[in-house]
Amino acid sequence: MKNLGNMLKSAQQMQTKMAEMQARMEAAEVEGQSGAGMVTVKLSGKGDLKRIGIDPSLMQVEEREVLEDLIVAAHADAKAKVEALAAEAMKDAPAGLNIPGGLDGLLPGGFKLPF
Repeated sequence: MKNLGNMLKSAQQMQTKMAEMQARMEAAEVEGQSGAGMVTVKLSGKGDLKRIGIDPSLMQVEEREVLEDLIVAAHADAKAKVEALAAEAMKDAPAGLNIPGGLDGLLPGGFKLPF
């Protein structure tokens, strides 16, 4: 029964760490850019679009398609940074938890965190 108590305590610690990590991700902002910084996109750590910045020189009718492509590219850059930030946070989430057998022993095959 002692192992079960330790597992429950570890699960509670992991839940607390996951909640802290989610709060940090929500507060984080990342910026992606394209066109040598002519277009910038800011996303929250959760991937929500916060802001788009566009250099005034791109605000011409004949530059519309270029601008559209640059917005997509800047968004992709920011999204990649959000994913890297989340991966880094997830890497550290189970650290320090005393889970017998590690997470692999608790999770069914193919099951990924966060829940």
